[in-house]
Amino acid sequence: QLQLVESGGGFVQSGGSLRLSCVASGFTLDHYAIGWFRQAPGKEREGVSCISSSGGSTYYADSVKGRFTISRDNAKNTVYLQMNSLKPEDTAVYYCNTHFFRGPTPYEYWGQGTKVTVSS
Repeated sequence: QLQLVESGGGFVQSGGSLRLSCVASGFTLDHYAIGWFRQAPGKEREGVSCISSSGGSTYYADSVKGRFTISRDNAKNTVYLQMNSLKPEDTAVYYCNTHFFRGPTPYEYWGQGTKVTVSS
């Protein structure tokens, strides 16, 4: 069964750091781009960052640019999100995601999320 599992969330003070991990099981990540999304209480889910299958291309939302770094270790089947200089507005549940086609059939997978709380 294909699955994504996030970990690394927690409680941190403003200015602190956390590193989130997204581990795949049931398939190898190295063929797929991976995205990180977050959803704050009462808000819609938003894209935070994504990384290409090779790791050569990355994207960051303006709100996290310069503070977050996405990376991947295909040998460990894991994608990371290093979050530095955290702010209270970064408080959210963070999810990783991948989507791809096999032939004409689309597939999309989400992890269960990991909660990040940043205190002021």
